[in-house]
Amino acid sequence: MVSIDDVKKAQRELKGIIRQTPVLTSALLNEKSGNRIYLKSEHLQKTGSFKVRGAANAVIDAVRKGANYVTAASSGNHGQAVAYIAAELGIHATIVVPEDVNRAKVEAIKAYKGEVVYCGTTSAERIPRAIQIAEENTGFYVPPYDHPDVIAGQGTVGLELIDQVPEADIIVVPVGGGGLLAGILTAVKAAKPHIRVIAAEPEMANDTYLSINNNKITAIHGTTTIADGLRTSQPGNLTFPILQKHLDGIVLVSEDEIKRAFQFMLERTKQLIEPSSAVAIAAIFSGKLETADKNIVAVLSGGNVDLHQVKNFLTESSTV
Repeated sequence: MVSIDDVKKAQRELKGIIRQTPVLTSALLNEKSGNRIYLKSEHLQKTGSFKVRGAANAVIDAVRKGANYVTAASSGNHGQAVAYIAAELGIHATIVVPEDVNRAKVEAIKAYKGEVVYCGTTSAERIPRAIQIAEENTGFYVPPYDHPDVIAGQGTVGLELIDQVPEADIIVVPVGGGGLLAGILTAVKAAKPHIRVIAAEPEMANDTYLSINNNKITAIHGTTTIADGLRTSQPGNLTFPILQKHLDGIVLVSEDEIKRAFQFMLERTKQLIEPSSAVAIAAIFSGKLETADKNIVAVLSGGNVDLHQVKNFLTESSTV
C-alpha cells in the first residue's frame, strides 16, 4: 500500500515540474452552503488537471529505469498529462482514448505531441489496447490511477492543501478510478487523521459507491454521465483497499445537480471547471454532507472543457 513517505518522495520529485495550485474562496459559496468553502484549484494546474502529478511521477521513474516510449488509456486528462511529461522528457507517447472523447482534450493531447488512438467507450476496452501497444513497442504503460507512483503523485494534492488550509474539517474529492482520492487519503490520514475525507460521485457512474457498499470491487457498464473524467468501470485494485481503510463517506449526485454546480461556478465565481470537478461542488450543495459552519475543501480536479459542449452542461432551473 502507498505510504505517506511515498507521497513525500513524489513531492520532491515533482518540484519544479508541477505548480502548487491556489486555494480560492467565495463569500457567495459560503453563504449558499452555510459553511466556509475552500477551492483547491487543480483546474489551474499544468495541463489543466491534477493528472499531471501522478503521470509525471510515474513517467520520471520509468525513464530513470530506461523507458523511451510510454502509452496511456485516458478519457482525456490523464492522456494530456502523459503526453505533456513525455514531451518534456523527450520520449514518444501514444494515448488510447474513447471514441466519444472530449474534442478539446484530444486537441490538447496532440498539442503536447502525443499520438492518439481511438478504442471503444469504456476504460475496460481502452486499457488493454494501451497495454498491448506498450508491449508491442517495448514501452511503459502508465495507468490512469492504479499504480503506486500515480497514487503517490496525486497524493501531493493532499500535502499541499493541508498546509494551505490547516483548519480544514472536511475534504470533498471527486472519484472515478480512485487515484486522486487514494492519494489524498494517504497523505491526509497520515498527517491529520481527524479531517474527514468524503468522495463525490455521479449517480450514473456509481462504481465506487457500489464497491464500498458491497465490500468488494464492483464493476458497472458504460455510462454517459457528463462528468466524463469519472467514467471508470470500477475502482482500481490498488486504490480500492485505501478507500476501504480510510474513506469517511461517499455522496452521490445527479446529472442535474452536477449541471447546477457547473453553472453556479461559471456564472457566480467565474471559474470554468469540468463537470467532473463540479461533482464536488454538487455534493456540498446537495445537503447530503449534513454540515454547518465547517471548513470544507472542495478539490476542483480539472478544467479542460470543450467550449462547444458547454451548452450541454447548463440547466434552466436554479443553479443552487
